[in-house]
Amino acid sequence: MAELVLTTYDWVPKTPRGYVRDLRVRWALEEAGLPYRVESTPFRNRNAEHLTHQPFAQVPWLTDGDLSLFESGAILLHLGERSPALMPADPRGRAEAIEWVIAALNSVEMASLPWSFFQFGMADKAASKPFDDFLKLRLDRLEPVLAGRDWLAGSFSVADILMADVLRLVVRFDGLAAHPACLAYVGRATTRPAFTKAHADQIAHFAAAD
Repeated sequence: MAELVLTTYDWVPKTPRGYVRDLRVRWALEEAGLPYRVESTPFRNRNAEHLTHQPFAQVPWLTDGDLSLFESGAILLHLGERSPALMPADPRGRAEAIEWVIAALNSVEMASLPWSFFQFGMADKAASKPFDDFLKLRLDRLEPVLAGRDWLAGSFSVADILMADVLRLVVRFDGLAAHPACLAYVGRATTRPAFTKAHADQIAHFAAAD
């Protein structure tokens, strides 16, 4: 089996620590018990070598032998093929996990991420109402789904890693107060030992470069 190498920034400011998307990959690798090592790429000087792996100069990317993958969703789906801890074995469960991976990225994160810019003070708060309404609509649709199940595809899977991580950013700004099933779901996911270790490891990685 080829060595798995996760690459993330060497350092980030304190505000995004705990939310940089290499956390999703760390979490998946810990859930699956797959051995891996972490390498760093400069945060301040995103060079040509970085762009060969991640054309948008972001992180993370994962190297699996001679394969280099970027985008957290693509990486998690790849890892799902390597471990039954990350992807249901039955065709229906697998299809549901894949659809919820895409939903987390394309239906929920596309609403939560621009909303978060206003919460961080990166945009004019007075202009936030359309973004508030858009996120609320998505959460209103997600709430009854999560009220009826523990995990999105039957057993815990890569879909839950992505969806829970997307929702964690909303929790950071108390954005799930009116959606108790969504909030409880994030709580179930983030009390898993694999998340706890992944989160602590990311914080330690960036703090070591201060």
